[in-house]
Amino acid sequence: MGGFFGVASKTDCVYDVFFGTDYHSHLGTKRGGMTIHGEAGFQRAIHNIENSPFRTKFEKDVEEMKGNTGIGVISDTEPQPLIMRSHLGTFSIVTVGRINNIDALVERVFNDGAPHFLEMSGGSINPTELTAALINHCDSIPEGIRYAQRQIEGSMSMLILTDGGIYAARDRLGRTPVVVGQKDGAFCACFESSAYLNLGYVKHHELGPAEIDFITPESVEVVSPPQEDMRICTFLWIYYGYPTSDYEGMNVELMRYRCGDRLAQRDSVKADTVAGVPDSGTAHAIGYANRSRVPFSRPFIKYTPTWPRSFMPQKQSQRNLIAHMKLIPVEALIRGKRLVLIDDSVVRGTQMRETTEFLYRSGAAEVHVRAACPPIMFGCKYLNFSRSTSEMDLITRRVIKRLEGDKADEKLALYADPDTPEHATMVEEICRELKFSSLKYHRLDDMIEATGVSPCKLCTYCWNGRE
Repeated sequence: MGGFFGVASKTDCVYDVFFGTDYHSHLGTKRGGMTIHGEAGFQRAIHNIENSPFRTKFEKDVEEMKGNTGIGVISDTEPQPLIMRSHLGTFSIVTVGRINNIDALVERVFNDGAPHFLEMSGGSINPTELTAALINHCDSIPEGIRYAQRQIEGSMSMLILTDGGIYAARDRLGRTPVVVGQKDGAFCACFESSAYLNLGYVKHHELGPAEIDFITPESVEVVSPPQEDMRICTFLWIYYGYPTSDYEGMNVELMRYRCGDRLAQRDSVKADTVAGVPDSGTAHAIGYANRSRVPFSRPFIKYTPTWPRSFMPQKQSQRNLIAHMKLIPVEALIRGKRLVLIDDSVVRGTQMRETTEFLYRSGAAEVHVRAACPPIMFGCKYLNFSRSTSEMDLITRRVIKRLEGDKADEKLALYADPDTPEHATMVEEICRELKFSSLKYHRLDDMIEATGVSPCKLCTYCWNGRE
């Protein structure tokens, strides 16, 4: 994933961009960057944030930067922001999204006369530079953004900083959010709505799918109106969105309470306590405990001072190690207890199996696992949400392959349906393989209801394969 934050202000905006970007640090893993525009022109800084927080890397930069407009980004992989000079003038660009047809688009850009690409990401074309090249294909930045939106298969939201203001554009189907905030003398645009609250901004409006706005210190102009079709990623609420953010009018923390509530309504397991895997599982567990009247507890505590998020390292073995090391058990709350343990999802199953094992080692009598979303059947192809290199990394697909052999792909719909015998068999097999006392997944219809958003506006591809 990734996230961005941009500001257009009548006064110096450097610290707003700095702190606003930092509030997106939970979304990205490798690079952070800022571009500020002022009397000195464009000033840019990019740093590696794999092993240290965004704030510590940019403290010196913000002392040297000065300007009234700026953009910042937290990125999964490629260096950003980029500064481009073209027939459209000089501009800086940041993006969040994924391009699936990158090879075809590169060939198209070469055929249109672009001589080369300079920025490389792990030896590949930088998607942000490719997006800029598509924009430069046209006679204006708004026209270029619309062209890029039409050509890119996947998703791509962006901020473009010019010497006159900031263009904010949401991807064609609104898979990721973009929200505009305002305060006296300034406007901001960002991914996470909660990023601007402590900076004094209040909500101005959310961009709709494919909407393009032009933001100056004085105004927000809609230069390309929103489209009707939307497929916002439902995992925003389930997992990677920040609890204090709202998307399409629904707060993340509240949605997770509602998920836990619906899980409990369909459950009859006898337990002594309910716990969530920190951080995202905690709110789901609170919702479950409130409905079930089974007491909520924290049988392990996340050690946050030094351990980063578990998905940060590229290697799965390192992520598993970090996930284990940062959770410290509270034996007094575990020994002899029947636990309901709730996590946002069960993807590969490795981390949840190890978490369950250490609960048993700490004396748990039973560990009943509940997933706050349905079984994940497909790898995400619209956002950089999953690092899986193959759908066979998913425990669901491995189990189905074992059960069905060569016919596995033909029967995925049956296994995704919670009312079929095939689904029940798959869940039993996963439960047995991961050594849980019991296992239940959230139903897709219940999860969608918890979002409060119309089903036709939600992307549920990873659960049912429907685009």
